[in-house]
Amino acid sequence: MQNGTGEEVKKIVSTLNAGEVPSTDVVEVVVSPPFVFLPLVKNTLRPDFHVAAQNCWVKKGGAFTGEISAEMLVNLDIPWVILGHSERRLLLNESNEFVGDKVAYALSKGLKVIACVGETLEQRESGSTMEVVAAQTRAIADKVSNWANVVLAYEPVWAIGTGKVATPAQAQEVHSELRNWFQANTSPEVAATIRIIYGGSVSGANCKELAAKPDVDGFLVGGASLKPEFIDIIKSAEVKKNC
Repeated sequence: MQNGTGEEVKKIVSTLNAGEVPSTDVVEVVVSPPFVFLPLVKNTLRPDFHVAAQNCWVKKGGAFTGEISAEMLVNLDIPWVILGHSERRLLLNESNEFVGDKVAYALSKGLKVIACVGETLEQRESGSTMEVVAAQTRAIADKVSNWANVVLAYEPVWAIGTGKVATPAQAQEVHSELRNWFQANTSPEVAATIRIIYGGSVSGANCKELAAKPDVDGFLVGGASLKPEFIDIIKSAEVKKNC
């Protein structure tokens, strides 16, 4: 999200650093501040939490004013990057193929990628949810053979920041279909091991019920990540451990 001043970011980091959360063998926590705060967060965040950029460019640096290259992130020792977020797809017209190219290039430079897919309300209501997310995933699969450093984030666009949340059953249905897609189009190993996380108005109130679903492997948290309840969302990983 595009939020915050330096002082606000320091307060959020302080809250995260003080939070009591499960160990790293239960949950992996990655926080993704705006570019300008990456060094600040990287240098002050607790060592068991990782840092991600919110985007990076599709190829090596050059005459692309305003863009941030994967190489720059590597130089800053930032391990993760989010690519294909719905806001970039919709507002900046990033195509499926462009996102696939970005994922492949970031991986080639050693970054780990949270790759986002998801449908609009119009697409859901027309019954084309799986067609849309399969096409988005296919564009990545066309460029990527090793999925070890990819996390797939399913974020129904109609549920982002709207207060509307896909029901646990709706989230599970799409996650299950995506896992079946990987089974059929990549390999059983990828299908079994890839983490498919859910993003879309996740909160402290709904995270445990969502986390209990067998194919929901975590969350891409937006507005709630700026609030103390983010610690509760992190703790919901305990639900998965006990399943």
